[in-house]
Amino acid sequence: MFPSKAGFNIRWLRKLKTVCAAVLLLPFCVVAEDGDLVRPNILLLVAEDMSSRVGAFGDPVAITPNLDRLAQAGVRYTNVFTTAGVCAPSRAALITGVSQIAIGAQHMRTSSYPGPAYRSVPPAEVKAFPELLRREGYYTYTDKKLDYQFSGSGSSSGPFTVWNDEGFGTHWRNREGEQPFFGMINFIVTHESGLFPEWHFPKSAAHLMLGLLHSYYRWGEELVVKPEDVLLPPYYPDTPVVRKDIARHYNNIHLMDKQVGEILQVLDEDGLADNTIVIWTTDHGDGLPRAKRELFDSGIKVPLIIRWPERYLPAYVKAGSMDQRLVSFQDLAPTILKLAGVDVPAFMTGNIFAGEALSEEPRYIYAARDRLDEAEDRQRAIRDKQFKYIRNYHAGTPGAMHLAFRDNLDIMQELWRLQTAGELTAEQEKWFTLRPEEELYDIQSDPHELNNLADTPGYVDELVRLRAALDQWLAKTELQADMPESAMAQRYWPNAKQPITPVPDMTFNRAKSLLTINSPTEGASIGYQIDGGPWLIYKKPLKILDAEKVVAKAVRYGWQESDEVLWKM
Repeated sequence: MFPSKAGFNIRWLRKLKTVCAAVLLLPFCVVAEDGDLVRPNILLLVAEDMSSRVGAFGDPVAITPNLDRLAQAGVRYTNVFTTAGVCAPSRAALITGVSQIAIGAQHMRTSSYPGPAYRSVPPAEVKAFPELLRREGYYTYTDKKLDYQFSGSGSSSGPFTVWNDEGFGTHWRNREGEQPFFGMINFIVTHESGLFPEWHFPKSAAHLMLGLLHSYYRWGEELVVKPEDVLLPPYYPDTPVVRKDIARHYNNIHLMDKQVGEILQVLDEDGLADNTIVIWTTDHGDGLPRAKRELFDSGIKVPLIIRWPERYLPAYVKAGSMDQRLVSFQDLAPTILKLAGVDVPAFMTGNIFAGEALSEEPRYIYAARDRLDEAEDRQRAIRDKQFKYIRNYHAGTPGAMHLAFRDNLDIMQELWRLQTAGELTAEQEKWFTLRPEEELYDIQSDPHELNNLADTPGYVDELVRLRAALDQWLAKTELQADMPESAMAQRYWPNAKQPITPVPDMTFNRAKSLLTINSPTEGASIGYQIDGGPWLIYKKPLKILDAEKVVAKAVRYGWQESDEVLWKM
């Protein structure tokens, strides 16, 4: 039972924070007058496929009033990087706190492997952080987007133990009483496919998708950003087609901003804003050519905002401030756990970048690119605050490649047309030229990463330093570096068949009225129901008093869940 927000003395509570952290290991607990702990609710809002095209991050074209207000009341993190330039590998790192290359989740997407489909099977100890929150009493929910590689892309395709609720109609209002909640809400309207031309989806198909998938296609919406308004980076040609698609991207961002505003309004109306930490970010860079799927900053650098309620505000934080520390997407999981007062497990390699218990700022962030839909590739990158080093394992091939999905974009077709006609400038042509083994960029003087310094004598020291640092990281992280994806698929799903988790065992100690549930499968998560109630996460033996029946099942990440097993009093 968690008390309401009424009757708090904020100054008194702040004095108790230090004691609370030291004694109870809950650095963000708040103590009510009756002595109960009040843990923060946490909302993680994740837009798809966009870089820092937000007014509060200095973009003069973006029309994002709700995000701007959120930033004014919170902290803007300006050096945040995803671990990949594309969604599924990036989301695998976000949800686990581990780089995707450490858990066999690096290829985009396991279900689209041209060979037999498979799912990643992470090491036994790896768990999605919402499951860890759920184990500690949080109500966890998300919408229809999963896409963690050990799940499918849509709801109800992943381990049933991660979320209390997922799919359509999920909401914090569905929880029990004032149970603390963690919600992850995804904004599909900014996705790359929202730029596909209308002809790509017949209206009847679009209407079907709208009903079934909450579609993000918004043809006919008012264009608040006009093509003539946009500013073009030097790697894009200035043509009407290019301007049209970038303007549409801005307009989709504007729609996403409205959706964020609606959620924050309901949070206020429900009286929850004073007890909810709001985090907004994006799953990787822009859904545009030479951005999405790339390891350039246009593909992996993302905006991030945290708004703290007054009662949980760290002493060093000022509303409206900017934080320039290096942040990786694998840092989100341990940071959110720490904000909730939940122990961070040893398997997580991310840092804690926000709150009272900050990790030391890392010197580097790392990123990876592997198979992209039907196209083989492999790149690794390391970046500090000034330099980025990229290693190309498919040197001698162009950065740009034909991908059936991306080629639906008018802007991509325009780039192919101009490249074939020889009408691109030298800067615009670079993406289409053959890649060297190594790339080195001075981000401060060359933010668009167009001038490769790898062969420039004056930068040998930086090249050697970053090359060695990347090697050191890969040696301890990329445990399956030389394994072809076909071998990985065979390892996870032998003979192209998804393994089935064995049913758990249940043992009842009648003298103590304790029911113990065990799984013979290492790393399997166990869920149970008592008398047909909601599914709960098993942590320790259950005290059984007058329950009629207990149903349990188990799931190993990446495997099919077990059959249910029934125990009766």
